[in-house]
Amino acid sequence: MSSSEHSHSHSHRIPNPFNTPKPFQQIPSAQSVLKATASTMGGGNKNPPSNPGYEKLNFEPKGQQIRSIYQDRIKQFTATGQYEGVNLRSMFVSDREDSKDYVKLETYAVPNLARPPFEEAIKNEFKSTSKGDSFGPSWSTHWFRVRITVPERMNKQERVQFNWDSSSEGMVYTEDGEAVQGLTGGGERVEWIFPQSWKDGKEHLFYVEIACNGMFGNAESDIIQPPDPNRTFTLKQADIVAPNLEAWGLYIDYWILGDASREFPSESWEAHRATQVANEIINQFVPGDQQTVINGRKIAAKYLGDKVSSHKVYESGETPIVFGTGHCHIDTAWLWPFDETKRKVARSWASQCNLMDLYPEHRFTCSSAQQFKWLEKLYPKTFDRVREKVHEGKFQYIGGSWVEHDTNMPSGESLTRQFILGQRYFESRFGTRCTTFWLPDTFGYSAQLPQLCRLADMTRFFTQKLSWNNINTFEHTTFNWVSLDGSQVLTHMPPSETYTAEAHFGDVKRSISQHKSMDADNTSLLVFGKGDGGGGPTMEQIEKLRRCRGISDTIGLLPRVTMGTSVDEFFDVLEKKEAAKKTFATWYGELYLEFHRGTYTTQSNNKKGNRKSEIMMRDLEMIATWASVHSKGYSYPKQAIDDMWEDICLMQFHDCLPGSCIEMVYRDTDRMYAALFAKGGKLMKEALNALGAGSNSTCETKPLAINTHPWKRTELVKVPKSSQKSIIQSASDDHAYALVTSSGSGFAEEVAFPADKAPKVEVLKMEDDVYVLQNEKLKVTIEGGAITSLIYRDQNREVIPKGKKANQLVIFDDKPLYWQAWDVEVYHFESRQELPAGTVSVVEDGPLRATVEVKTQISKESWIKTRISLDAAVMGAGEMVAFESELEWQEKMKFLKVEFPVDVHNTEASYETQYGLLKRPTHYNTTWDMAKFEVCCQRWADLSEHGFGVSIINDCKYGFATSGDTMRLSLMRSPKAPDAHADMGRHSFRYAMYPHAGYVSESTIYTAADFNNPLQVSEVPFSSIESAQRLLNTATVRAGSSIILDAVKRGEDDEDVSVGGLPTRKGKSVIMRFYESLGGRATTVVSTHLPVKKVYKTNLLEDDQEEVAVECVEVNGENISELQITLRPFEVATFRLQL
Repeated sequence: MSSSEHSHSHSHRIPNPFNTPKPFQQIPSAQSVLKATASTMGGGNKNPPSNPGYEKLNFEPKGQQIRSIYQDRIKQFTATGQYEGVNLRSMFVSDREDSKDYVKLETYAVPNLARPPFEEAIKNEFKSTSKGDSFGPSWSTHWFRVRITVPERMNKQERVQFNWDSSSEGMVYTEDGEAVQGLTGGGERVEWIFPQSWKDGKEHLFYVEIACNGMFGNAESDIIQPPDPNRTFTLKQADIVAPNLEAWGLYIDYWILGDASREFPSESWEAHRATQVANEIINQFVPGDQQTVINGRKIAAKYLGDKVSSHKVYESGETPIVFGTGHCHIDTAWLWPFDETKRKVARSWASQCNLMDLYPEHRFTCSSAQQFKWLEKLYPKTFDRVREKVHEGKFQYIGGSWVEHDTNMPSGESLTRQFILGQRYFESRFGTRCTTFWLPDTFGYSAQLPQLCRLADMTRFFTQKLSWNNINTFEHTTFNWVSLDGSQVLTHMPPSETYTAEAHFGDVKRSISQHKSMDADNTSLLVFGKGDGGGGPTMEQIEKLRRCRGISDTIGLLPRVTMGTSVDEFFDVLEKKEAAKKTFATWYGELYLEFHRGTYTTQSNNKKGNRKSEIMMRDLEMIATWASVHSKGYSYPKQAIDDMWEDICLMQFHDCLPGSCIEMVYRDTDRMYAALFAKGGKLMKEALNALGAGSNSTCETKPLAINTHPWKRTELVKVPKSSQKSIIQSASDDHAYALVTSSGSGFAEEVAFPADKAPKVEVLKMEDDVYVLQNEKLKVTIEGGAITSLIYRDQNREVIPKGKKANQLVIFDDKPLYWQAWDVEVYHFESRQELPAGTVSVVEDGPLRATVEVKTQISKESWIKTRISLDAAVMGAGEMVAFESELEWQEKMKFLKVEFPVDVHNTEASYETQYGLLKRPTHYNTTWDMAKFEVCCQRWADLSEHGFGVSIINDCKYGFATSGDTMRLSLMRSPKAPDAHADMGRHSFRYAMYPHAGYVSESTIYTAADFNNPLQVSEVPFSSIESAQRLLNTATVRAGSSIILDAVKRGEDDEDVSVGGLPTRKGKSVIMRFYESLGGRATTVVSTHLPVKKVYKTNLLEDDQEEVAVECVEVNGENISELQITLRPFEVATFRLQL
C-alpha cells in the first residue's frame, strides 16, 4: 500500500490496483445524497419527511466496540484449551468408534531397523495390540494388520473415515498391497477416507506401516539437533470417525474471516466487516446444535460468497494474479536417511492422488527424477496411479534434474549429468521433457546455470532461497537471469517467500505486497503444501484458497488467486510478455546466497569423495569410449556408467553434499563412494586392457604413466624400483621417483637427463626450524612450518609481504546464530588465532623432490602433519609449492583455515566455477561486497595484478576467501548439529601455491587440472605400447587455447550402447564437450583418426542442432579429420562425432 493511498483518510475503502472491489454494501456518495434530498424537498421551506423507524428518544446506551477485544474473541471460537468443549471444535466429529468390536489391531515389529516391502512384511507373525501402546526405537518399522467394521449407526453419515495417529509417519496399504494414503502423525494428516462401500456391516482388512520417526526425523525438540536413537511413539488414534463436514467447512470459513479481520488494513472497511461477520457467527452458535453450524456458514457466505465449497469458485470470470500450485518439497536426505525418503515419497504422492480425486482444481508440482525412479521400482502400483494423473495434467513433474542438487560444489560435468539423467528419465516415462528448472532450496546458484538450462531444453527457472539472505535483500521477483556466456532464463521467486506455504490468507496477500517486480508484471506463483513427509497440500489448504478467492470476488482488496493451472502455463504468459517487449530486469552472474556459507566446508570426506568420483568418471568414460570404438571385443559399460552417475548425482543433493545431513546419511555415502571407486577401478582396468594399455605386472610389461589431458605435462610419478635401470631418487622401500613427460593424451615417457644436466632441487637447513627449498624457478624459506619468503626467480620477485607468513594455519571460534552445519558468520573473524609454530624435519632432499614435514599440535586431541614439497624444475615441473596434510581433528565448534598473504594488489580475485571463472571483491566497500566474506570455488582461486599473480590450488576443498592481500583456504569445521560427530577423525588433503607471470591464464587451468588428476601408472605389455599409444591419443586438441576438452563419452542413444527407454540412433558416435575457460572468444582445432562421417553441434541432451564442417587431411599417410571450434566467452559446447 503506497503512502498516497494511506493519506486519503476520507475514503471508506482503500483502492486496490489489481482487483475491482465489490463492497458488501454500496455506500452512496455525499453528492448523491444531497441531490436526492433536494429533489424530495422541491421548493419552499417544507421539512423532509422523517424516518418512522428512527426513535426520538434513546435510553439504551451502546458503546463503541473495542476492536482488539473482539478480535481476540474471534480466536476463541476455534481455539484449543479451556473452551474447546463448547466452541466449534466440539462439533468436528459426528460419531467415533474405537472399541475392539469394530477395530481390531495386530502388529509386527520389524527387527534390525529394516524396512521390508509389503509382500515380505505381511508374511510375519502379528501380535495383538491396542491404542495407547508405544512403539520404537527410533528408525524402526512396525506393521499393523487392521480389521474394521463400520457401525450400522454410521451408514447414513456423509463420510466415514479411519483416523490413525501414531505420532509418527505411516502409510496405509490395501489388502492386496497398494500404498493408498500417507500419514504424518501428531495431528497432521491422520485420516484415510476408505471406500464408502465399506458401510456394509462387514469386516474389512487393511495394513498400516509406521516409521518410528517424525516429519523431521528424530530430534527431541530442536529439529536440527542430532537424532535421539531411543524415541518411542504412542498410538493415539485408531478410530472409525464420521466427521461433521459442515462444522469443518465452517472452521475453514471462520479461519479466513479471522485472517481478513486481522490482516486487512486496520482502517479498511473490509477488515471491520470481517470482524462483524465473525462475531455474528459466534453470537448465534449453540454447542451441539447443527443448525447453528449451518446458519454460521450462511452468515460467512455474506463475506466469502456462496461458491467457496466448490471448485466453481474459480469460474467467476475475473482475472487472477496469484497462481496457486501444490507442492511437497521432500529433501532426498536430510534429518533422515535416503531409505526413509523412499517411503516419504510414496506416502506423499499417494495422498496427493487422493486429493486430486476430491478437488478437481488441485494440481501438484513435483521434481527430482530420482524420487520418481524410487517410486517406480518400490511402489509400482502407486507409480502407475501417478502416471495416470500425469496424463490427466494434474500431477505435474518439473525440474529436469536428477535431484534438487547443490550447484556450488558439483563440477560442470556433474551439473550437466543432473540434467541429462533427469530430462531423459522424464521423457522416457512421460513422453516430454521439462521446460522449467525447479530448485527452490539450494544454497546459492552457479553463474553458469542459465546456460546449462538452455542447453538442457529449459527456458525458465524457479527458486526462492535468496529470500533467506541475512545481510542484503534481493531486489527482484521476476527477472531475466543471465549466465557468464550471455544465456538467459526467465526466473521467478515467489513473493510469498516460501515453497511450503500454508495457503493462508497472508500468503495470498504477500504474493502481491512483497512483489518486487510490480512495474513489469503483477502476477506471482504461490507454492503451497507441507514438505519433508508432511505429504504436500492438505484439504485445509485447498479449502482456504477457495475462501480467499471468494473474498476477492465478493469483497475485493485481497489479490485474486486461482487454481487449476500449471507452473509452465504461468511461465508461458511471462515469456510471451518478455518476447513481445523486453519487460523484465536482468541479473548477471551468480545468485550468491548470503547464508549457509559453512556448507562449502562441512563434512570434508564427503566432499573429497565427490571431487575424486568426478575425476574418476571423466577418465573412465574417455578410456571406455576409445576402447568401445576401437576394440571389437569390448562393450561400452553404459548401464554401469549410468548407475554410477546416478549415485554421484544423488549424493550431490542440496543437503547431502553441503554437509547438513544427519550422521546416518554420511555413513551411507561412505559406503556408496567406496563402492563407486571399487566399481570404477574395475571398469577402468577392463577398458585399459581392451586398449592394450593395462595388464598385470610381469617381465613382459612396463610401468607407464597415462595422461588423459590433451596438453603437455611433466611430473613425478612413483614406479617400481625393479623397473628402473638406475634410480635417481627413492620414493619408498620398493618404489622410485621417475620424472615423466607427455606432449598430450597417451603415455608419458621418462625424461632422460644428460650427466651434466641432472635435475636439481634441494633442501637446506639454515638454522633451527628454518629450511630453504629451492630449484631453478622458486626459492622457499620455511620457519616453524610457515613460509616467510617465496622468491619467484623468473622475475626475481618476493611473493610474501614483509613480516607476513604463508601456509599459516589459523583457527576460529565457529558458533553461528543457529544453523551449525550450515553457517559461518562474519563475526568469526574476530576470534582468529594463529596456530603455534610446528616442528620441522627433512623427509626428502632431492634431486627430484625436496620435502620437509611440519608437525603442529592444534590442541590436546588434534594435530596436523603437513609435507611441503618442491619438485625439480624441468620442462614445466617444479613451478609450484605443494602441501600434503594429514589431520587428526577432534575439535568442537572450531574452524581451521590456512592463509596465504601475497604481495599482489587487486580489488577482485578470480575463482574457478563450473565451466569458467568468477570475479569477486577483495574489499568490503558495500554490504553486498562484505556478504561474500566466504565463497565457493572449484579447484583454484587466483589473485593477480598486471604481470604477476598467485593461484591457490586444492584437490578436495571448496570454501575460500580473499580479503585484501590475504588468500584463505578453508580446511575443516566441527559443528555439532545435526551430526554430533561431523568431521571428527582422520583426514588427508592436498593444496598448492602456484606463482605465475601475468594474469590468471591457461597455465592455472592446466596446473589445477593436473594437480587434481595426477598421472596414473599402468602396466603395459611391451608388445602393445605403440598401438595403445595411438588409441589413447585418438583425439588431440591444439595447445595454447583457453578452450578445454572436459568430457568424452559415447552417444546416449547409440544403438550399441543404449539402455532403452528412448529411440536409438544407428551407428556409433562420440560426444566431446568443451568450454571456454577464461572469458574470451577462442578457437582451437580437434584432430582425430576416427572414421568421422559427420559432426553436429548439439545441446546437452545430444539433440543435433547444426552440422559442423569437418576437414579431412592426410598426415603421414593416414586420414585425419579436423574440426575447428570457436566459442564465445565461457560458452559450453557439445559436439557429436558420427562415425
